[in-house]
Amino acid sequence: MFYQTLSIARNAFFESIRQPVLLVLVLAGMLLLMLSNPLSAFTMDDDQRMLLDIGLATVFTIGILIASFVASNVLGREIENKTALTVVSKPVPKPAFVIGKFIGVGLAISISMLLLSLVFVMVEQQAVLQTVRTPIHVPVVVFGTVALFVGTAVAVWCNYFYGFVFSSTWLCVTVPSMLIAYVLVLNFGPDFTAQPFSFSFRAEIWKALLAIQISVLILASIAIALSTRLGQLGTLSITFIIFFIGMMADAWFGYPIDRIESAWLARASIDGKVQIVEQFRIMEKINGDIEEVVTETEEVTTGTTLTSYAVGSEYSKWAGYKVAYAIIPNFQVLWLTDALTQNNVIPTRYLMRTTGYGTLYIIAAVSIGVVLFQRREVA
Repeated sequence: MFYQTLSIARNAFFESIRQPVLLVLVLAGMLLLMLSNPLSAFTMDDDQRMLLDIGLATVFTIGILIASFVASNVLGREIENKTALTVVSKPVPKPAFVIGKFIGVGLAISISMLLLSLVFVMVEQQAVLQTVRTPIHVPVVVFGTVALFVGTAVAVWCNYFYGFVFSSTWLCVTVPSMLIAYVLVLNFGPDFTAQPFSFSFRAEIWKALLAIQISVLILASIAIALSTRLGQLGTLSITFIIFFIGMMADAWFGYPIDRIESAWLARASIDGKVQIVEQFRIMEKINGDIEEVVTETEEVTTGTTLTSYAVGSEYSKWAGYKVAYAIIPNFQVLWLTDALTQNNVIPTRYLMRTTGYGTLYIIAAVSIGVVLFQRREVA
């Protein structure tokens, strides 16, 4: 089953990167990221902060579109065209088919996201062009242009002389070229003066980009699961709905939960069953400063349950919100732009927790897809 899964994953990967929509979305994302620098100069406050907001939002949006369109097309099209029958009719287990498709699609999405991330961090190296006196980061322009030229030239050459698919060849060549260009850029200042590699490398941006990558893979796993039963249009519709609800999860589910629990705490406070607990939190700044934040929270005393103060249908509403909050993927916990714009260090422990959350959700979504595909007739 292992080698069968790898074979299906490899075919799904090449099938994904050959899709024209993937190339169109990647090129559109790269163009928007390049334009984000001059567009950020129109703020009245911190232009570099606006650049981070626009850039990360662009990477996130394009990644969501790539995941939705590519993931919904790879598996669903094979089921509709009956080509999946030729695979599962052989001694290939259906779980291997679904898992292999997700691995292949996930790898294609990850490579596309890596290219967008590299373009963004290179654009971020160039300070926002507020005035004509703002120096242009020449290594970014030179190395970035060379990387794009090499990828395009190799793709055109291989397509014309060897018949290779342009989109897949361009992506596979441009990504390593852009990675080399980024490494070279980190070693030079705006005027090509040598500088230490660590001087320009911003680990916090890559942490935020990794969290975005996890969000995109979560949505891809949901699209794969839905495509086992629905067509591409239905998969796209429900995927976008789930994404929208996931972005609003804190407002639609988290806030009502807090409101109900606050009412319960107020009743418990009247009975003298509430105690004040101080919580200490250390906020580390990028410049090395340490900020200690102290917050006071109310908790019921030991031996008292908060739900015992529920009145009427409050408990059922609270339980319903809790279940919905747990089922719907919360993309807000993976959106770390606020930490960047406030110059806070993103704790590695928090990133590991969110990565574990995303991994578990992906496993759950793919498992549901396997169960749904097991019970579907593809003949």
